[in-house]
Amino acid sequence: MIGTHMKLSQLLKKESIVADLEATTKHGILRELARAVAPVAGIDAQDIATVLMERESLGSTGIGGGIAIPHGKLNSVKEIILGFGRSKSGVSYDSLDGKPVHIFFLLLTPENSTGGHLKVLAQISKLLKMDHFKQELINAETMDDIHEFIVEQDEAF
Repeated sequence: MIGTHMKLSQLLKKESIVADLEATTKHGILRELARAVAPVAGIDAQDIATVLMERESLGSTGIGGGIAIPHGKLNSVKEIILGFGRSKSGVSYDSLDGKPVHIFFLLLTPENSTGGHLKVLAQISKLLKMDHFKQELINAETMDDIHEFIVEQDEAF
């Protein structure tokens, strides 16, 4: 599945999208995102949250501009799993620019897949550099809208 060009829409299942994150802390957000992708990944949400927290302890995945890309590697993950969350009010996340985070892309990869992991991160970063993309994600009403929008953007590449 990992070609030279990876489509986020192929990786992001609709049920892994949380349109309105309720948590107000970094820990809470990571747990909430973990719960959303756990059924898709077939892995315990607690295990996912633990891996994400361990990664955060190395340095915040809040890359600035209201965006965070929490990620981690797990032996039990067979293929790349993508999740998405949006916090309308924004969450304090120790971001590089100190600003609250509204958009979260969660990335789980198998232990041995460095290449795939980097490709997806690159793809997400590329999309998020486009202000209108970010704005649409913040303004979208529902999980369906968010999913549809990501699929459309993907086609445009």
